[in-house]
Amino acid sequence: MARLPVLIASTLLALAAPLIAQEPPADGSIRIATFNASLNRAEGGQLAAELANPNVVQPSRVAEIIQRVDPDVILINEFDYDETGEAAGLFIENFLGRSQNGAEPWEPVAIFSAPSNTGIPTGVDLDRDSVPVGPGDAFGFGHFPGQYGMLIVSKLPIAQDEVRTFQTFLWRDMPGARLPDDPNTPAPADYYDSETLEKFRLSSKSHWDVPVEAGGTTVHLLASHPTPPVFDGPEDRNGTRNADEVRFWIDYVAGAGYIYDDAGQAGGLADGASFVILGDLNLDPNDGDGIRAVGARLLGAERVQDPMPTSEGGAEAAQVDGGINAEHTGDPRLDTADFADGEDNAGNLRVDYVLPSDDLVVTASGVFWPRSDDPLAELLGPEDARTSDHRLVWVDIAYR
Repeated sequence: MARLPVLIASTLLALAAPLIAQEPPADGSIRIATFNASLNRAEGGQLAAELANPNVVQPSRVAEIIQRVDPDVILINEFDYDETGEAAGLFIENFLGRSQNGAEPWEPVAIFSAPSNTGIPTGVDLDRDSVPVGPGDAFGFGHFPGQYGMLIVSKLPIAQDEVRTFQTFLWRDMPGARLPDDPNTPAPADYYDSETLEKFRLSSKSHWDVPVEAGGTTVHLLASHPTPPVFDGPEDRNGTRNADEVRFWIDYVAGAGYIYDDAGQAGGLADGASFVILGDLNLDPNDGDGIRAVGARLLGAERVQDPMPTSEGGAEAAQVDGGINAEHTGDPRLDTADFADGEDNAGNLRVDYVLPSDDLVVTASGVFWPRSDDPLAELLGPEDARTSDHRLVWVDIAYR
């Protein structure tokens, strides 16, 4: 197939009939998915170099999972961004666009990607290691610009003139921001000084509003990948940032006037607009680290509905893995990530979401987490070489 241009392309391509584990979406419905596919690499350019070989195992498994679920549009988290779009083009050409083990090729009509805050130097010693350089001193943790980026791949047209990105929105400009506190001083919320806050961005990667067209209906894909609420200290700088990155969407769908995008346009989502919040939000409303109340608030926010996608494989894994999972209060069928299970670890959590607005009719949903006796479980990879520590989440919505 012809390679799509880097940011947005809308050339119609032939679509193949699906061969999937789930039932295909009903007529008049679209399937929207998110997948933290762990397509990140240690150095810039490494992902593109790897994807030039169509026989590499891990991206082949990622592609087959997508082919078998057959979404109409998918957000891929942790896909290293490069401004030429080479890696995205190679992934489509060599993996999605080729049959994986008999599954039908998955060929998009449009893609969207944009710069990520990861790996972009701030020049400030954010992690207080006495050196103002390195992955912890970037606007978002990363060893090079674009590491852990995001990619939207779609069989639906993207309304490219209406896309909004919020990469440069400053954390301090959010009213009531949970700015981290230095516990060694009496002043509140002072872990970062005023000079640092003049440049500190809220998004660890970015926040995107990407409208897609389905049967005459515009659906705004609200995509993000907040920082994990761990890898910090008593100041909880990552936990507080994660919470406000999640809260951003609560305020955005409510039309908050304080928000501004990278083009300088102010305001949140228009009243009555249809939307789907999606991505690896790194926040479980019941278990694990993070300010869980914010996760619960998102799931209960006005105009947000929770389809509660489930899998039997998630329930099985929680029982087999044991450890900290035995102490969790959330339903393991809702889990979307398989993290380490020791006493000091997170265990399996629900952190990946597809949350439609309440005007959209949900017809089905699920998590691609097959039970161990399902042949498709091989796509998850062996314990020492997992495809990803996250699972693909999908929701079918009616558009007419």
